[in-house]
Parts: sequence; structure tokens; C-alpha cells
Amino acid sequence: DLAFLAYYVIVFCFIRQGLTFYVLRPLAWKLGIKKEAKLERFAEQGYAIIYFSTSGTLGLWAMYHSPTWFFQGRHYFQDYPYWKMTKFMKSYYLLQFSYWLQQFLILVLRVEKPRKDFTELVIHHIVTLWLIGWSYLINLTPIGNAVFITMDVSDIFLALAKSLNYLKLETASTVAFGWFVCVWSYTRHYLNFCILWNVYNDFELVPKWAQQWAPETGAWLAPWMKWQIFAPLVLLQGVNLFWYFLIWRILIRALFKKELADERSDDEDDGEPEDENDKDD
Repeated sequence: DLAFLAYYVIVFCFIRQGLTFYVLRPLAWKLGIKKEAKLERFAEQGYAIIYFSTSGTLGLWAMYHSPTWFFQGRHYFQDYPYWKMTKFMKSYYLLQFSYWLQQFLILVLRVEKPRKDFTELVIHHIVTLWLIGWSYLINLTPIGNAVFITMDVSDIFLALAKSLNYLKLETASTVAFGWFVCVWSYTRHYLNFCILWNVYNDFELVPKWAQQWAPETGAWLAPWMKWQIFAPLVLLQGVNLFWYFLIWRILIRALFKKELADERSDDEDDGEPEDENDKDD
């Protein structure tokens, strides 16, 4: 598994760079984006759309073929432990782990220009890796997949709204951002609070024989593990609520000031002079 993770961290680096330089940046240029900073940001969001659309679809497919469809939280625990994983689920889970590990490395090594919420992003990535690794280790992957879906689906619409904004399609960007707020509210808050409730209320549904710390049997859910699962989910929700506050500020500004901008980002133009072609628009 460790070799798989290391290999696909490198693979994701090549995929990202290949899409950025051979697809997304040329596309942005043809669509009228000329400034270097905005070319880079557009490529970031384009890659996010591609990745999260793929991972969100795969996550929903995995959930559809499990007892937990559609967020049937009692099954996270009453069918525990999920000792045997299908090849599809195992590959999907480790690919997600590889992606988030690669994103964490990009973040802490400052490969990309840091955003204003750099600290919150670091916390988010650490908690995400903690949840992925711990859920995989203790055979609780269905709850991990549920969290994946809530995060990935909302991120598609965020990236889409930002991409449209870079293209100066203001009406389309505002509509997409409004839809994103609805999706984010449902997935990252309502569904995640449901997951938290399931952990708090349904943990005792774990079969009696599995309520022990016995790795050799596949059972890891001793009673104190309830809080080991609950705590990082609460921390993740805290970061999401911080971003939710910023999202509503952006939406209100878009509605009343007709200005849609990502408050998390520093100046997108990096002080670059405008391209002569831009001045003529």
C-alpha cells in the first residue's frame, strides 16, 4: 500500500503538469486569458473540475453498490468491520489518499502561491489525511467515502464558478457560485452534520464482538474510538464553517456590489501590467 501511495503521488504530479501545460493553459489562452497569474489560477481550477468530477462520480458509484447508499449512516457501524474490500474500492480509496498527500506536499512546499487561508488549508489537509489513513487502517472505509463525496461534489461547482469568473463571464459565474453555495450547504454542512450524528448516535450499533481493539480480527472499534472518529470530523466541520462565512461574504458582495472575487486569494494579477490586447477589450 505504501508503494502504491508513493507511486501515485508521482503519477498525479505528472498528470497535473501534463494537463496544465498541454490542455488547460492553452485553453485559457484561446479563451482570452493572457496574464500569467490568471493562466495559472485557471489551470488550477480546471484541474480541480476534472479531478473532483472523476472522484465524485467514482465515490457515488462505490456508495451505490454498498449498504450505505444514500448516506444510510447506521450501516457505517452495524455492518462493521469492512474487512474485505473490492479491488475497485481499495484502488479508489488509495488513489484518493495519494491525491490528498500530493496536494498536501504542494501546499507545504509552496509550489503554488499561498492563499490568505494558508493555515486553514494546512489544517484541512492534515485532518483529511488523518481521516483517510485512520478509516482505511481500522476498516471503516464507508464513512470515509461518505466524507469524500461531500467534499468532492461541492468542490466541482466552486472550481466551475471561479473558472467562469476568470473568463469574465460575470452572469454565468454568479449563477454558478449561487448554485455552489446551495450544494456546499447541503453536502459540507447538512450531510456532514448527519455523519457526525451517526458517529455520536449509532456507534453502539457496532457488533459486540467488534467493540474491542483486536487488529488480528479486523476489529478496532473499542468504545474510546468513538471520539477518535468524532474529533477530526468536528475539526473538519470547523474549517468548513470558517470557509462558509467567507462564501456568504462573497455571495452578498456579488449580489449587491456586482463583484465576484475569491477572498482567500491574494491579488490574482501579481502586479503584472495588462496585456495590450486586454486593454483594447
